[in-house]
Amino acid sequence: MQKIFALMLALVGLLTIAPASAQLYDVRASEVNYDRKTRAALKVQVDGKASDVREFFQDWMKKNYNVKFKNGGLLGLSKSEALEARKTPANSISGKLVDLYATVVAPSDSTSEVALFGGFDDNTFFDPDKTATEYSAMRVMAQTFAAAARLKAYRDQIAEAEKSVKTAEKEKEKLEKNRVYLQNNTTSNLAKIEELLKKNADNLQQIRSDSASLVKNSQVLDVNRTQLQRRRDRLSALDRKN
Repeated sequence: MQKIFALMLALVGLLTIAPASAQLYDVRASEVNYDRKTRAALKVQVDGKASDVREFFQDWMKKNYNVKFKNGGLLGLSKSEALEARKTPANSISGKLVDLYATVVAPSDSTSEVALFGGFDDNTFFDPDKTATEYSAMRVMAQTFAAAARLKAYRDQIAEAEKSVKTAEKEKEKLEKNRVYLQNNTTSNLAKIEELLKKNADNLQQIRSDSASLVKNSQVLDVNRTQLQRRRDRLSALDRKN
């Protein structure tokens, strides 16, 4: 029960920050600069680091659309920062082979922005006016990805919350064991202290008794020594007479 409660608290914490990021997962029409020209694109911001989102996007496109993105040189970026899928079949967009491009950048440490655009060739790019059907199909692709990215983000957040709960539970167990040990150790020490105090009291009583006996013993010893000396003196006197 405590584990479920802690997990709910963690999820509530995650959901409370959602209003501040309302633009997340909303696909919007935008533009990118490719080949020194402005191209129509669809952009969506999602939760996650750019490197993780980039990898998920590639895997998701391959799994759901059989589109295999490779590194390419886009937007003046290095090849390792851009993705492209040239002359690839994408039946959800067109019956013809198409070129698809994507970039993933990081507006912040915890969010990423995916830009998706494409065309039939280097001279014909999809836009909402001239190729409305293909552009709309690409929007559906972006929206479907956004929904998948949202589910992944929630699963990741739940996994992180569960991990935090487990860590807290382990720490709680550790603290509880340590508390019980210290409590038992304290009880044991108090018992030992009580026993030592009793022993000290007995020792003090014995010391008083021994001290009184020592005084009596000293008195008896003095009497005995005196009697012994008298008898020695008498024996010496008798020896002299004889």
